[in-house]
Amino acid sequence: MSKDDEMLKELAQIRELLTPKPAPPPPPPPKGLWNEFLDFLSKYKVMGLAVAFIMAVYLGGLVQSLVKDLVIPVIGLAIPGLSDLASLEYNVGEQVFGIGNFLVALITFIIVACVIFILVKVTKRWGIK
Repeated sequence: MSKDDEMLKELAQIRELLTPKPAPPPPPPPKGLWNEFLDFLSKYKVMGLAVAFIMAVYLGGLVQSLVKDLVIPVIGLAIPGLSDLASLEYNVGEQVFGIGNFLVALITFIIVACVIFILVKVTKRWGIK
Protein backbone atom coordinates (compact mmCIF):
# COMPACT_ATOMS: atom_id res chain seq x y z
CA MET A 1 0.00 0.00 0.00
CA SER A 2 1.37 3.38 -0.91
CA LYS A 3 1.87 6.22 1.49
CA ASP A 4 -0.95 8.22 -0.17
CA ASP A 5 -3.39 5.32 0.27
CA GLU A 6 -2.49 5.04 3.95
CA MET A 7 -3.05 8.76 4.44
CA LEU A 8 -6.43 8.59 2.68
CA LYS A 9 -7.44 5.62 4.80
CA GLU A 10 -6.38 7.46 7.98
CA LEU A 11 -8.24 10.61 6.91
CA ALA A 12 -11.37 8.53 6.22
CA GLN A 13 -11.17 7.08 9.74
CA ILE A 14 -10.73 10.56 11.23
CA ARG A 15 -13.71 11.84 9.22
CA GLU A 16 -15.81 8.92 10.46
CA LEU A 17 -14.83 9.67 14.06
CA LEU A 18 -15.60 13.39 13.68
CA THR A 19 -18.97 12.88 12.01
CA PRO A 20 -21.66 13.58 14.59
CA LYS A 21 -23.79 10.65 15.51
CA PRO A 22 -27.57 10.99 15.18
CA ALA A 23 -29.34 11.94 18.38
CA PRO A 24 -30.91 9.06 20.22
CA PRO A 25 -34.68 8.87 19.90
CA PRO A 26 -36.60 10.70 22.63
CA PRO A 27 -37.78 8.56 25.51
CA PRO A 28 -41.30 7.26 25.15
CA PRO A 29 -43.96 9.27 26.96
CA PRO A 30 -44.67 8.10 30.50
CA LYS A 31 -47.23 5.39 30.72
CA GLY A 32 -50.25 5.36 32.95
CA LEU A 33 -53.33 7.54 33.25
CA TRP A 34 -51.96 9.66 36.11
CA ASN A 35 -48.72 10.48 34.26
CA GLU A 36 -50.64 11.31 31.09
CA PHE A 37 -52.94 13.58 33.12
CA LEU A 38 -49.97 15.41 34.66
CA ASP A 39 -48.39 15.77 31.22
CA PHE A 40 -51.68 17.20 29.91
CA LEU A 41 -51.86 19.74 32.75
CA SER A 42 -48.31 20.95 32.20
CA LYS A 43 -48.37 20.90 28.39
CA TYR A 44 -51.60 22.83 27.92
CA LYS A 45 -51.35 25.04 31.04
CA VAL A 46 -54.81 23.98 32.16
CA MET A 47 -54.37 25.27 35.69
CA GLY A 48 -53.64 28.79 34.42
CA LEU A 49 -56.71 28.61 32.21
CA ALA A 50 -58.86 27.45 35.12
CA VAL A 51 -57.62 30.27 37.35
CA ALA A 52 -58.24 32.82 34.58
CA PHE A 53 -61.78 31.49 34.06
CA ILE A 54 -62.64 31.63 37.77
CA MET A 55 -61.23 35.15 38.10
CA ALA A 56 -63.16 36.26 34.99
CA VAL A 57 -66.43 35.00 36.48
CA TYR A 58 -65.92 37.01 39.65
CA LEU A 59 -64.61 40.03 37.75
CA GLY A 60 -67.79 39.95 35.66
CA GLY A 61 -69.92 39.88 38.82
CA LEU A 62 -67.94 42.73 40.31
CA VAL A 63 -68.29 44.91 37.22
CA GLN A 64 -71.98 44.05 36.90
CA SER A 65 -72.53 45.17 40.48
CA LEU A 66 -70.51 48.33 39.84
CA VAL A 67 -72.66 49.21 36.83
CA LYS A 68 -76.04 48.37 38.37
CA ASP A 69 -75.40 49.81 41.83
CA LEU A 70 -73.19 52.83 41.08
CA VAL A 71 -73.07 53.84 37.41
CA ILE A 72 -76.75 53.45 36.54
CA PRO A 73 -77.98 55.56 39.50
CA VAL A 74 -75.51 58.31 38.49
CA ILE A 75 -76.92 58.22 34.94
CA GLY A 76 -80.40 58.36 36.46
CA LEU A 77 -79.41 61.51 38.37
CA ALA A 78 -77.93 63.09 35.26
CA ILE A 79 -81.01 62.53 33.07
CA PRO A 80 -84.07 64.30 34.51
CA GLY A 81 -87.19 62.19 34.74
CA LEU A 82 -85.29 58.88 34.53
CA SER A 83 -85.31 57.04 37.81
CA ASP A 84 -83.70 53.80 36.60
CA LEU A 85 -81.95 53.24 33.27
CA ALA A 86 -82.66 49.50 33.38
CA SER A 87 -86.41 50.21 33.25
CA LEU A 88 -86.19 52.49 30.20
CA GLU A 89 -88.80 51.47 27.61
CA TYR A 90 -90.12 52.88 24.35
CA ASN A 91 -93.60 52.13 23.07
CA VAL A 92 -94.14 51.93 19.32
CA GLY A 93 -97.73 51.08 18.61
CA GLU A 94 -98.51 48.10 20.78
CA GLN A 95 -94.89 46.93 20.91
CA VAL A 96 -92.74 47.71 23.94
CA PHE A 97 -89.00 48.05 23.36
CA GLY A 98 -87.18 47.59 26.65
CA ILE A 99 -83.81 49.08 25.76
CA GLY A 100 -82.78 49.78 29.35
CA ASN A 101 -81.48 46.27 30.06
CA PHE A 102 -79.57 46.32 26.78
CA LEU A 103 -77.92 49.62 27.69
CA VAL A 104 -76.95 48.25 31.11
CA ALA A 105 -75.43 45.14 29.48
CA LEU A 106 -73.60 47.35 26.94
CA ILE A 107 -72.14 49.56 29.66
CA THR A 108 -71.09 46.46 31.61
CA PHE A 109 -69.42 44.99 28.51
CA ILE A 110 -67.51 48.19 27.80
CA ILE A 111 -66.22 48.39 31.37
CA VAL A 112 -65.19 44.70 31.38
CA ALA A 113 -63.41 45.16 28.04
CA CYS A 114 -61.54 48.19 29.41
CA VAL A 115 -60.52 46.33 32.57
CA ILE A 116 -59.26 43.35 30.55
CA PHE A 117 -57.36 45.70 28.21
CA ILE A 118 -55.68 47.38 31.19
CA LEU A 119 -54.81 43.99 32.75
CA VAL A 120 -53.23 42.79 29.50
CA LYS A 121 -51.21 45.99 29.15
CA VAL A 122 -49.98 45.80 32.75
CA THR A 123 -49.03 42.12 32.53
CA LYS A 124 -47.13 42.74 29.27
CA ARG A 125 -45.25 45.61 30.90
CA TRP A 126 -44.34 43.37 33.85
CA GLY A 127 -43.20 40.62 31.47
CA ILE A 128 -45.89 38.11 32.46
CA LYS A 129 -47.10 35.88 29.64
